[in-house]
Amino acid sequence: MTQQNIPSVYDAEPIPAEARAEIDRLLQTGDLFRYTAPEDAPVALLEREFAALLGAKYALAVSSCSAALFLSLKALGLPRDARVLIPGFTFAAVPSSVVHADCVPVLCEVGENYRIDINDFQARLEDSIDAVVISHMRGHTSDMDAIMALCAARNIPVVEDAAHSLGTKWHGENIGTIGRIGCFSFQSYKMINAGEGGILITDDADAVARAVIMSGAYEHNWRKHMAPGDNSPELEAAFERWQNKLPLYNLRMSNLSAAVIRPQLGHLARRVSDGLRNHDYVANALENSPWITVPDKLAPEERAPDSIQFNLVGMSDDETRAFAEAAAERGVKVQVFGLSTDNARAFWNWEFIPGGAPELPQTRKMLMRACDARLPARLTMPELDSIIEALTSAASDVKGAYAKAV
Repeated sequence: MTQQNIPSVYDAEPIPAEARAEIDRLLQTGDLFRYTAPEDAPVALLEREFAALLGAKYALAVSSCSAALFLSLKALGLPRDARVLIPGFTFAAVPSSVVHADCVPVLCEVGENYRIDINDFQARLEDSIDAVVISHMRGHTSDMDAIMALCAARNIPVVEDAAHSLGTKWHGENIGTIGRIGCFSFQSYKMINAGEGGILITDDADAVARAVIMSGAYEHNWRKHMAPGDNSPELEAAFERWQNKLPLYNLRMSNLSAAVIRPQLGHLARRVSDGLRNHDYVANALENSPWITVPDKLAPEERAPDSIQFNLVGMSDDETRAFAEAAAERGVKVQVFGLSTDNARAFWNWEFIPGGAPELPQTRKMLMRACDARLPARLTMPELDSIIEALTSAASDVKGAYAKAV
């Protein structure tokens, strides 16, 4: 059975027309390197605009969110083999960033609502943890009040992996501004699409100076990260302090990527609003199925979703696989985190972790029934209705077929 109105959820919105003139100008000049211009290069302008949009003092645009996470950990000055606590439900890039930073990932349990289990998090904080990376995985915000209080009491710095959370707020405060450093993604499936790219934000002058230099600001190119007329003695002193003291990893963003990103910043509010509308419309409809449940958000959270996650209820492994196949036959690709082969979000597939990934029974149980489907902000109501019909009918047919077999 194939539905006729199922959209391609992997097609991105067109790049705004206002980007084209700037892209053409750059191609004519050939000035794609961020340090070619003495000031106001597109990447530098993006950093200022993004920091202002989120309400942060500083921003650094780099090649990916993974690069931003890596640089954030290096910017904290952690010792080799520092222990970094991360959630057991995240993308493989997060533990990879920890390993790249010469640190050791320590995993904590995640509940059925995709958020950190605070009791397990607190218990693991007592085990010589040097830093924490909070992944707001798929845009689901964990209890940041509890997390920040626990970490502040132990003087443990927090880095926010906000790859899926651009536009999300917690108590009205932008996600990414709550921890010491926040990291965002511009990969093609995110709210803002540059194909690849990332950015970090912080109010910490020393941290951003270290990150800027390590990103590849050789010689005195760090000066081009200061806005014209920026006479911040704190920031300049930090740059001077770290000049020639740190390795250069060359993780810079190009001007061409910045030219693609900058015009999209003005579209963010609309995309967030449309994405939330679509998510909640589909979530409410899916809750009518006895076989599907969508976990509620936490009260302080204002979400900015570009996908939907839901849990299957009362299904075996075989039924869960059959559900994913039935949905695919109807035109909707569903990823079951724990059952999709070699899924990069299933912690037991992170074989590169020193000592191997630990067993997290609660997180494993959740991942075996947790489903993921793309739900971009550009979808129309008829398209959403087709997706709802495909998912609910797939679940009903699978449970009906297995009931008859029994």
